[in-house]
Amino acid sequence: MLPKSDNIAAIATAPGRGGIGVVRISGQNLADTALSIFGALPPARNALYTSFKDAGGGVIDQGLVLFFPAPHSYTGEDVLELQGHGGPAVLQLILQRCLDLGARLALPGEFTQRAYLNDKLDLAQAESVADLIDATTSQAARSAMRSLLGDFSRVIHQLVAQLIDLRMLVEAMLDFPEDELDLPDVSRRDAKLDCIRIDLQKTLELAQQGSLLREGAHVVLIGQPNVGKSSLLNCLSGEEVALVSDMPGTTRDVIRQSIQLNGVPLHIIDTAGLREAEDTVELMGIARTRSTIQKADAILLLLDANHGLSKEDKAILAELPSGTPRLYIFNKIDLLNEPPRVEMHGVEEYIYLSAKTGVGIDLLRHKLLALIGWHQEAGVFMARERHVRALLQAQKNLDCALLEGKRAELYAEELRLAQDALSNITGEFSSDDLLGEIFSRFCIGK
Repeated sequence: MLPKSDNIAAIATAPGRGGIGVVRISGQNLADTALSIFGALPPARNALYTSFKDAGGGVIDQGLVLFFPAPHSYTGEDVLELQGHGGPAVLQLILQRCLDLGARLALPGEFTQRAYLNDKLDLAQAESVADLIDATTSQAARSAMRSLLGDFSRVIHQLVAQLIDLRMLVEAMLDFPEDELDLPDVSRRDAKLDCIRIDLQKTLELAQQGSLLREGAHVVLIGQPNVGKSSLLNCLSGEEVALVSDMPGTTRDVIRQSIQLNGVPLHIIDTAGLREAEDTVELMGIARTRSTIQKADAILLLLDANHGLSKEDKAILAELPSGTPRLYIFNKIDLLNEPPRVEMHGVEEYIYLSAKTGVGIDLLRHKLLALIGWHQEAGVFMARERHVRALLQAQKNLDCALLEGKRAELYAEELRLAQDALSNITGEFSSDDLLGEIFSRFCIGK
């Protein structure tokens, strides 16, 4: 994909009324555009207060204009930013004036796409722009900024450099018959591979933490009817998002609520109680519950502390996906006058609490973060699902290389594939289809 030469324009601020609104133009030779709208080309990187004029010389608005000449701009092209009053009608008039002067309306993410194509950002940094805008927690915003500043990209580039160094050694060894290989060369090769595998594992762990910050985790509440799933959802969210009733079957469809724990977004899903039912609507809700369970990142199995783990609860357990992390929540301890606590039963953790009074909820919040694999680490950077997949693929290739130690050609090929997977993260090796998919998800004006 080559950089484009036409001029693009868009409103860069959010829709609606505001004190200030920004229209952005990027392209080549914007002097004529500036002369038509302002009467002069503003000094580079200096705010100029002026009038924005229409084709007849009438004043559309008054505000600030900033000019960033190429290549010292966000996109790497000439950029004009018109900062006027933030009314929708005013901004549309300014935008239309830019379009009348030859610019076209920018596509979603096209400004950032041009920054990538002009080598102002690599692909991981470009994606972090959207992640920073979409961040819903302060923790996610800080991680996205680390990625935007290049922390993630630098780690990937270091891994690629290590791989290139190892590939050079392996390619040199390929020129010699196996019986002439020196043992020190083989030992050095394997030691380098071990170092790369260790560094890649650390990077993968940080990326998985960053992916949690970006995507959040889907936590499903399941159990028999009337065990307190809706009460627990309300307690965790701090508001009455689900109806609570003593009548079994009150919840007949999945109810979703997003919460934050220590800056980590969690999507809590309340489901219909699992039981034998004849009511058509309740049966539909139970079917949706089973479908939701299969997609869960973690499961909270709610049980009645008065009854313990019953035969019906064991039947529910038999339906759960074996690889999905779970917690056993024994609710309604307020009826037994028991204290909140955590008990270990083999490898399973039992949490005793009261969703009605809130006693023991802090224990659950702490365990929830551990359940989804969150552990606070310095240097977590924002990562997307495709980044994690690429790192996992590179890890798989390196594991295969380790097994091919006696077949140098296959060893070298696995190293090449690992390098390609990592280069895909920063965009050094990316298809146009992938780029189109990534930037189409940006907002217009960015």
